[in-house]
Amino acid sequence: MKTILITLLIVTGSALSTMGQDLNRQSSPPASDSSRIERAEKKYEALFGSPMTESKTDPEFMLMLQRLIFGEVFYIGNLDDKTRELITLTVLTTNQLLPQLKAHTHAALNVGVTPIEIREAVYQIAPFIGYPKVLNALDTINQVFESRGIALPLESKGTVEESQRFEKGKALQFPIYGENMKNNMQDLPAEFAQAIPTLLTESLFGDFYTREGLDLKTRELLIFCALTTLGGIEGPLASHVAGNLKVGNSKETLLAAVVQCYPYIGFPRLVVAINMIKKTEGE
Repeated sequence: MKTILITLLIVTGSALSTMGQDLNRQSSPPASDSSRIERAEKKYEALFGSPMTESKTDPEFMLMLQRLIFGEVFYIGNLDDKTRELITLTVLTTNQLLPQLKAHTHAALNVGVTPIEIREAVYQIAPFIGYPKVLNALDTINQVFESRGIALPLESKGTVEESQRFEKGKALQFPIYGENMKNNMQDLPAEFAQAIPTLLTESLFGDFYTREGLDLKTRELLIFCALTTLGGIEGPLASHVAGNLKVGNSKETLLAAVVQCYPYIGFPRLVVAINMIKKTEGE
């Protein structure tokens, strides 16, 4: 047990050191508790349209949470508030934290994220987290849309006919990921060696990457955040770090994204993602 604790402390310390060296801030770190409080109050009101309210049951914990997220995390790295809220929606959907998803759908709309962008961000993670979880998230999100007078269904953004799913999907998949999945499945029985890579190409790239409403860099960044949230899947996570670098997201952007995930996923998964970013070669 002592060995495990020592190892964890060493890894955590290394990750913090790297973050300090590699991650630029939008503005300098808060110099005092009062500046952190002021930042939190200002950011919270911009996101949610009202001043922070005190919890009647757990005021100390709620203040710690609010000051961490809105007074610190939102000021680390090179992301704008719209991207931060799309990341938050992705993480909350992946974790199925539906009450918080409802609040942050309002926040995303308040800072200028469009309903289409919200929908597409959630749609595209279905192949990674499972389609029923996305249905749960959409039910919550659509309640927010209806409460704000946003007509449903939203405009269709599909661009691919049924017969084009493989062809159009591969055209997007191959430049980023090549034949990695196909090569990994070659030792399976013939039916599966062909069927599984085809499922990936058609259901992820053909069905979702071809849709309008989000650009490729944003799609890749949000998928990376979903994989970070899932945890324990270093192979796909490493692949999507490399994919992000290929489409033009920098390591600084990836670091800022995982820090944005931190309050919702915990520190151990943050460290795993940071270490994966550190050891992946840029393009």
